[in-house]
Formats: sequence, C-alpha cells, structure tokens
Amino acid sequence: MEHRLLGATGLRVSALGFGTMSFGDMADEKTSMALYRSARDAGIDFFDCANVYSAGRAEEILGRLVAAERHRVVLTTKVGFPMGQDPNDRGLSRRHIFQSVDASLKRLGTDRVEVLFVHTLDPATPVEETLRALDTVVRQGKALYLGVSNWAAWQIARALGASEREGLAAFACVQPMYSLVKRQAEVEILPMARAVGLGVVSYSPLGGGLLSGKYGADRRPERGRLVENRMYAERYGDDLYYHVADGFAALAREVGAHPATLAVAWVKAHPAVTAPILGARNVEQLEPALAAAGFQMTPDLYARIAALVPTPPPATDRSEEQRGVAYGGSSETYK
Repeated sequence: MEHRLLGATGLRVSALGFGTMSFGDMADEKTSMALYRSARDAGIDFFDCANVYSAGRAEEILGRLVAAERHRVVLTTKVGFPMGQDPNDRGLSRRHIFQSVDASLKRLGTDRVEVLFVHTLDPATPVEETLRALDTVVRQGKALYLGVSNWAAWQIARALGASEREGLAAFACVQPMYSLVKRQAEVEILPMARAVGLGVVSYSPLGGGLLSGKYGADRRPERGRLVENRMYAERYGDDLYYHVADGFAALAREVGAHPATLAVAWVKAHPAVTAPILGARNVEQLEPALAAAGFQMTPDLYARIAALVPTPPPATDRSEEQRGVAYGGSSETYK
C-alpha cells in the first residue's frame, strides 16, 4: 500500500482510508471485525470515524479493534452533529466540543485521535470560538491535528486566516464529498487544498454505491444505501446520475475492471487527494474497492472517465478559459 503525506503535517497515511460509518449499524461487531481485518491486510492504517456514527457505537467497536495495535493506526473522529436531545448536545461551541471530544476518546479507548474533524458548519457559533476551543484540544494532546468536513472553500479559508491571525492550531486537512457524480469539490476546495498545503481525505468515492455496478437507468436493486437511506436517496436522486452509472459500468467492462475499483482509482488519481475513504457493509463489498490500491490509472483513462459527466464550471464562471479562449486569443486573462 502506498503511503502519502497528509498535507503539511509530516504524518503519512495509507493512500486508501477506511470509513467506519457502517460499524454498529449495517455491520454488526463480527462483520466490523472482518472489515477491519480486510482493510489492515490490504495495508490500510487510516481509519475514519465520527461520534454520530451509530450513535457512538462505531467508535466503541473501532476502539476495541485497534486496542492491540493503537500505535500502528491513524484514527479520526468528528464533532458537530447532534448526539442527543439536549439543545446544547450539538454544534461547535466550546462546551460541546470539550464534552464531545472527551466522550469520543472514552468510547475509542484512547488518549488521543490523530485528526479531529468538525463535521458540519455551526452558523450559531462564531468561528473564532470554535477555533479557540479546537486549539485547546490540540494543546491538551487530545487531537494531534485538526480537519474540517462539509464546509465551503470560503468558510475554510476564513477559518485558516483567523487561525493564523490569532496564532491558533489550524485545519490541516479537509474531508469533502468527491466522486465522479459529485465533482463540486473540483471548483474551489481541491484547488484551495493544493494551494495552501491541506491534506484531502475525500468521502463517498462510489457515490453512495451508485458507481458500484449495481445501479443504472433501468437497474434499481431492492436493497442498498440509495434505497434504504433517505439522505442518500435524496442526494443521488437525479435520474442523470443513473445514466452516468450505466456509462461508467460499460467503460469498466471495456477496460476489464470492477466498477468499484475504477471509481475509487479515479478519485485517488486526483493530484489534490491524499486518500479516498472506503466504506462497506460487508467484506464482499469492500474487496473491489481495495483493489484500487494497485490499479494503474492512465491519463487517457482518467480523461475518459471524467468525460462521462460535465466538468463543473470554474468559480468565476469563465468556462471559456478552460478551453484556452480568452482576451488576446490565449488562455491568459486580461481584465
């Protein structure tokens, strides 16, 4: 398994990560153990978790699995989404961050996580309060690095500026949604990450299973996340996505690769991405995604896959410049 630097941290992580959202829910403890073992046997040492996954059970299971080799694995967890009915049991306030981190460490059975992510934006809390609380968590050694998930690029940039201005621990990595059918991160988040040296551990490289080969315009299985989970059904509900899945599956057959392998390998090949995060409810689902570790993605194949969906417009909407058309007849911009 290839290892890559996580941004500017000096920490090296496997080029594929494993997400534990299924632990304690779609995967019972025995199945979770088998998934963990398969990931470790493939060389994965980066395991992503969150307090909200299975209402804390995922952290408990992951903690038991890593106990015998804690020093050999990299763990993350997250804070932000509701963990109870109390009005303060959510968000990114100083109070909730401190309570959440201590509860997560107890469930994980460890004294620290390598990365603590803020899982969502909290518009009710000033970003400076959140950053000061996170800085305290780092100074206490309860998290070695900080990350941010599900924020827009401008919100991340604003936080980075505030951290620098106040001398606080800053976000070291980002965790955006990114797949062939969800390419919004290419517009600003991925370029920003490359420009300022942030690691990128993207999630949902299979589009919630859409790119696994099971779905198409006329193929909708009776079971699966896109059928059973309302959030995923809404996220990937556009019929266009299912036509893309058909074209993608046909291309995978042409090149002799499993669609899951190809989908993960495509995300992994983006120059800004440190490690796509894999997820599965059983080992059979996981195996083709693990094969992406050794898949050789050529520039031609990468471009053919990308061409299956429209390239997102640039942040400025000057899409003609992507085709080399600008003032003066070149790709240079003169305003």
